[in-house]
Amino acid sequence: MQDFVAALPKAELHVHHVGSAAPDTVARLAARHPDSPVPSDPEALAEYFTFTDFAHFIEVYLSVVDLLRTPEDIWILTHEVGRDLAAQNVRYAELTMTPYTSIARGIAAEAYVEAIEDARRAVERDFGTALQWIFDIPGESGLPAADVTLDTALRLQPDALVGFGLGGPEIGVPRPQFAPHFAAARAAGLHSVPHAGESTGPQSIWDSIDELGAERIGHGIAAAQDPALLERLAADGIVLEVCPTSNVCTRSVPSLEEHPLPSLVEAGVTVTINSDDPPMFGTTLNAEYEIAAELLGLDEAGLRALATAAVDASFAPEDLKSWLRSEIEAASA
Repeated sequence: MQDFVAALPKAELHVHHVGSAAPDTVARLAARHPDSPVPSDPEALAEYFTFTDFAHFIEVYLSVVDLLRTPEDIWILTHEVGRDLAAQNVRYAELTMTPYTSIARGIAAEAYVEAIEDARRAVERDFGTALQWIFDIPGESGLPAADVTLDTALRLQPDALVGFGLGGPEIGVPRPQFAPHFAAARAAGLHSVPHAGESTGPQSIWDSIDELGAERIGHGIAAAQDPALLERLAADGIVLEVCPTSNVCTRSVPSLEEHPLPSLVEAGVTVTINSDDPPMFGTTLNAEYEIAAELLGLDEAGLRALATAAVDASFAPEDLKSWLRSEIEAASA
């Protein structure tokens, strides 16, 4: 099974740019910025990336964000994230980008976009993996961050930008306040993909659907608590981007054995499997597929179906989707 998963061509829909920084990348950046609390020893990072709760995870995450202080830092990170995805046979990924956190630290929006777009082209050239972007609002920074995120998206219009999201903590960050920003993004042709129902209950998912026009939901595991919501998700084809290990590491669920993934699937909800912030959670997309296979009792055909579901739910061009489906069907260990 492990060999089959490794060989399986995959698409990833819920993976964060900064959260994908490999330990050696983080350590190198920390060494360049010794005023940071982030350890420059890769081994010490494992302990640093042990989270007590979701709020602590956000605190640590933002400390890593603070290591990205120049457009060159952004380029290096993006290129190395693409390299690490390609090493897992990820052929296509929609990276969740948070431009506001870099812009707020002094990197011009234009320089940020130029860096990620140039790195994206280099990733496709060097590793054969296609990247597209989801620009997300860091919810903890409120409406000013939403304004900057929307402006960067609509004014600069990066070639690979396909989605508009909302991340960060859910507690104290009501989804409806961002409705005008999502309406403007959708009017400009961007897809709505907010996080919801990870560390709070089902209401944030309802709000994301009804107020933000969500087409996919980041995490969404709290839907398992609400039969009516499960029916809505299944009936409307709203896909959940599930990240099992992440949910355990942030204490959103007690253990993998108690993860609601099987309940979501049994209710007819379409799910995709993702890694979220893989080095921070000590995981990979391949490992998450193996976990899903265990939780759902999947054989090779089931894993192919899971990989195809991610392709189908993606915002990739149709010709790329068609090619990926063929590659998945032909996969063997």
